[in-house]
This record gives sequence, C-alpha cells and structure tokens, in this order.
Amino acid sequence: MMGGGQIQVNRAAIAANLSLLRKLSPGAYVAAVVKADGYGLGMAGVLPALTSCESFFVARLEEGIALRALVPKARIFVLDGAARDTAPALIAHHLIPVLGSLEQIACWQAVQGGAMALHIDTGMSRLGLPPEELSVLAAEAGKRLAGMTPVLVMSHLACSDEAANAMNRTQLSRFRAALALLPAAPASLAASGGVLLGRDYHFDLVRTGLALYGGNPQAGTPNPMQTVAQLAGRILQLRQIAPGDTIGYGASFTATRPMTIATIALGYADGVLRSGSNKAFAMVGGHRAPFAGRVSMDLITLDVTGIAGVATGDLAELFGPELPLDEAATAWGTIPYELLTGLSRRIPRVYVGAQA
Repeated sequence: MMGGGQIQVNRAAIAANLSLLRKLSPGAYVAAVVKADGYGLGMAGVLPALTSCESFFVARLEEGIALRALVPKARIFVLDGAARDTAPALIAHHLIPVLGSLEQIACWQAVQGGAMALHIDTGMSRLGLPPEELSVLAAEAGKRLAGMTPVLVMSHLACSDEAANAMNRTQLSRFRAALALLPAAPASLAASGGVLLGRDYHFDLVRTGLALYGGNPQAGTPNPMQTVAQLAGRILQLRQIAPGDTIGYGASFTATRPMTIATIALGYADGVLRSGSNKAFAMVGGHRAPFAGRVSMDLITLDVTGIAGVATGDLAELFGPELPLDEAATAWGTIPYELLTGLSRRIPRVYVGAQA
C-alpha cells in the first residue's frame, strides 16, 4: 500500500450483489447507478464488475460523457435532464436525458434530441414533473411529445429504506395513476431500497446504486449485500500518554488513565468527517479502537490501549469486512451515501477480486 491509506474495492462482491439484486427483482431489468464516480469507489474501476449491465444512470452531463467513453454501446441516462446549453453534448454522446419539466421536454423536442425518459414527481418535490405539469402533459401529449417516444417513465421513492413507511404506498399509487395518463412506456420506480419492497415496486426496471456497493438497502434489517469496500489507514506512530495528557487540536480529549495512542494517516482531507471526533472508532487487530481527539486534516488518533501486537505500519480499518459500512456511517453521524461519495481522490483505490 502506497502512502498512508487506501480504499480496497472488491469487484467480485459487486458482481455478487448485482446477481442477488437480479434474483430479488424477477421480471425487471437491473440497471446500475454509477453517479458520483461510482459512489466514490471509482466509476472506471467498478465497471469491470458490471459488464453484464446494458443500462446505467448518472446525475451530471460530465459523468455521462466520461461513462460513454468506457461503455460505447450501453444506454446511459442523465438524471439532470436537458437544457439549451447541455442538449448538444447529450446528443453528440448519445446520452438519454431524464426530463422532469415541461420546459425540459420543450427544449428536447426543439433540438429533435431523440430518445428520452420522463421523470414524474410523486412526492419528493425535487426533480420531476409536478402534478400540475403532469396534467398539462397528459392533456396535450400528442403535441408536447410529438416526434419523441419516451424509453422510460420513472419516479423516485422518498422512504424506500423504511419498509413500513406509508409514503411508499402513497407514491406507488401516484406513480400508477401517472402511468395511466401517459403513452405506454417501460416504467421504473425502485432504487436499491425499493427492490426490497417487493414486486409491486419493481415495474420494468430497477435502478440500483448503494446496494451494489455493499450498503444496506433498508435500515434496521440485516444487510443482504456483500461488503465491497474497505477504507484503511496506516499507523504512523504509537505513543504512551499519562493521565492528564491531552490529544489533538482543542485538547478535546484528556486521558484519565495510562493509554496507548496510535496515529493513522487519514483525516478530513480524505473525507473522514470531523463529526466522528471522540465518537467514532476503527478496527485494529480485530478490536475496536475509539477515536481519541479531533479528526484533523491528515491524521486521526486512536485509543489502542490493551490491544496486543499493534505496530507501526499496521492498518486500521475505518469500514470494511470487520466494521460494516452502515455501522461506521452511524458512528460518524452520517449515512453510507455521504460516507462513500465524500472520500477524497487522494486515497488510492485498489481493485481486487475477479471481474464479471
């Protein structure tokens, strides 16, 4: 391992998670979401585990252009949609915009852009056609969709990680009602969490992101996905401190007993959130090692008191096979999505495992 830390990515685990998601979505096509640079794990690096996928989703135009160079024949959906300044590049790179407003639909029609998808807002109140615009589109579909055929109609669930949340059924009902108003097209409602809600939510295509990369699709339940990523930092120094000694910026940690402190080569410049200061923990030698003191730009200090055999050069795991991603995110005061996508590019990504 070069430098002070690394992210190890197991491609075989990604492929296994894709296979499981297909089994959990019988009759639906499983598309891969690779936005935010493959959820922080490196889009180009994870693609060899996704060679059996024919459809991908990204958020930004720039992501779609980068992905097109890697998968020349795949369908690539761009969730940001289309605008006057982005339409030429979308067309040039054969990208499919997900249109979420009458304005975007008119823009795409004006440039004769070809294939497109429609996004219906069923309760998120972010992107997507709101009810009043959906009504206009439904009443004037012949005019407003002239020359265009939607290849997908989609919406997005707000609470799919909570299986019992009534919002799921509400959005399902709204989505079905929307589909009845529009020209027939393949439909998509479920992302990773929606897959586990059952067949009613699968429709023709599911959009899987976090679950592919090992995150738990539904909170509070056993995670069926294999661990994909491990974040580890090298121990740079070990030292003994006495009662009354303080650690790190702000002297926020004061020892109450003799302690052994390990300093590892990761910090908030690497994406380790300061919110984990004095609260989160790592795994060292198979044991939990609490953060002792503030997370600084390049370093974290761990309490390794009583852990036998610890030496400089050893690795401390911040998440991975020994410390699940979801558990680490909770300890950092965040969610797995932010934890993964916030990882700095200065941490090397190392890819292991068989490719798909």
